[in-house]
Amino acid sequence: MRLDLFLKSSRIILRRSLAQQFCEAGLVKVNSVAAKSSREVKVNDEIEIKRSNKLLTVRVLQIPQSKQVSRQAASSLFEVVSEESCNDSLFEGGVEIEVGDNKNNPIT
Repeated sequence: MRLDLFLKSSRIILRRSLAQQFCEAGLVKVNSVAAKSSREVKVNDEIEIKRSNKLLTVRVLQIPQSKQVSRQAASSLFEVVSEESCNDSLFEGGVEIEVGDNKNNPIT
């Protein structure tokens, strides 16, 4: 499954277009390598997402069979490895895009 579709299906980022913007801005890494939105995601990949002043790292536990995933099933697709506050210096070019995680800050 494509990275942008996985981020949307798992509800880490609620809109595919927003997931694509994150990838284009260089705010998403898969296994410590900057990733394009079209990159294929596999089980056990670690995805890092920079947003506002936080760095969220999740591990892919399973790939959904379809693009449509229920809210309950979405949280079982990944596990949060870490979520830490970052200095603004980590955000290259001052690009900041607000997104919501699937539990606390949904952005539609």
